Amino acid sequence: MHAMPHPRRARASWGRACLALVLLLAGCTKRETSVQSGNREQVLHRGIGSEVSDLDPQLAATIAEGDVASALFEGLVAEDPMDLHPVPGVAESWEISPDQLTYLFHLRAGARWSNGAPVTAQDFVASWRRILTPSLGASNADLLHLLQGAEAFHKGLTRDFSEVGVTAVDAHTLRVRLEHPAPYFLSLLSNAAWMPVPLGVVTAAGSAHERGNRWARAGTFVGNGPFSLKSWEPNQRIIVEKSWTYWDAAKVKLTAIHFYPIDSIDAEERAFRSGQLHITYVLPLTKVDAYRREAPQFLRIDPYLNTYFFRLNLRRPPFGDDRVRRALSQAVDRAAIVEKILHGGQRAATAITPPGLAGYVPAAGLPTDFDAARRLLAAAGFSGGKGLPPIELLYNTSDNHHTLAEAVQEMWRRELGLEVRLVNQEFKGVLNERRTGNYQILLSDWVGDYLDPLTFLDLWRTDSGNNHTGWSNPAYDSLLFAAARATDSAARLTQLRQAEALMLAAAPIIPLYYNTHVFLLQSSVKGWHPTLLDHHPYKHVWLEE
Repeated sequence: MHAMPHPRRARASWGRACLALVLLLAGCTKRETSVQSGNREQVLHRGIGSEVSDLDPQLAATIAEGDVASALFEGLVAEDPMDLHPVPGVAESWEISPDQLTYLFHLRAGARWSNGAPVTAQDFVASWRRILTPSLGASNADLLHLLQGAEAFHKGLTRDFSEVGVTAVDAHTLRVRLEHPAPYFLSLLSNAAWMPVPLGVVTAAGSAHERGNRWARAGTFVGNGPFSLKSWEPNQRIIVEKSWTYWDAAKVKLTAIHFYPIDSIDAEERAFRSGQLHITYVLPLTKVDAYRREAPQFLRIDPYLNTYFFRLNLRRPPFGDDRVRRALSQAVDRAAIVEKILHGGQRAATAITPPGLAGYVPAAGLPTDFDAARRLLAAAGFSGGKGLPPIELLYNTSDNHHTLAEAVQEMWRRELGLEVRLVNQEFKGVLNERRTGNYQILLSDWVGDYLDPLTFLDLWRTDSGNNHTGWSNPAYDSLLFAAARATDSAARLTQLRQAEALMLAAAPIIPLYYNTHVFLLQSSVKGWHPTLLDHHPYKHVWLEE
């Protein structure tokens, strides 16, 4: 990218000086800020990025929805706040059979819904049946395919739920049978898809197996987590308050959490500076260096199991031609992106799976090679971009995403002669376009659901609810099927690596970079530990004045 002219450098220096002054004045203001009153009253104010679509945990499809669900609900297993290893949740203990296929969970007698009713083993059976019911259209339902017989039920091949591997032995004992051994199963149980819902409450508000049920609203909401819903003002704020029916309420120090869906990351940063937020969702790329120099006590750069990439829609021309897809991939200068744009310790990526997962070494994908990219495009009949109509690149509204999209737009113009039109929409709109396949190129990212490479590779199965590319390969599906059933760990990792290599060579996606979590955090927030999945169990968080 071109070096900035001197007037911009002057403005950047002035901006850093203003930042330091504003932060200093914010600490001296006489009027009490939300952060100051929150510290005193144990009320956490957190930015969550975009607005949520639903507070129903079984329909949670975004990071923001998962964050709020983790405050309102609890599954069989919870997470340790330091490293996220599985700890007892609704289940106070469990036993695992020698073949690693059968789990017997013992539910605690004190587990309660926020309306005072007991949480039972049957609640889990009914909830898992609901999310696997095809008509609900839950995008993360395939996480439950790990249950014996669940995939067949979810795909409508059978309507007999008794064939699915979950049984309520009695009110406080749940037996679970897996399709194959899964060392990550206990960690997976903390995902929102596995959380129970109060089916009686759901059905009282409408159909339990169709979208659009409004049971998860203030006044009718019932959950079983450490917090319960007080209010939800769409596009403004979600307030949750400490639940006194929660079995471990004595350990919960926060009295409330205010979640703010702020689409503009610049507005979110201003809210932090003015003392309205304890935690931001992210930080504008243009302000990372300023905080690093002027206010490092607020800057957090945490490791994160998150990869940014482009989805290519193979159902839309010209992306059915793998030469075009590979040309686009090899014409992306990933090193320039991480070094000149991001500034937050991110790493260039040529694979979808981040390195360092359970000893897994990701396959080497297509490297940046402008000459090879030009040759591939010419071989596809579009030398110098001639003959190709303008290509649309879709991304959700965000200054950071706009900066990234502009950079790649220029790379493809300069190296391949392509005209790329940038299209931005609100996050809800992008999710709809992704689901319906109404896009050509889509800026995407994925955060792991659990600490295993399969959480990234499972996305590209033919029948994955999160594929959205139109790419399908029976050999890829077969390798994942075999890896899931491999008894030898080394053989399993080899099969996963072979599958990833096959997918990367076909290039239905273009990996961009392995992300870090760059955000702002007030020093009064305690118990907020860096974790690879960016999960922070709220029952272990507190504030100090």
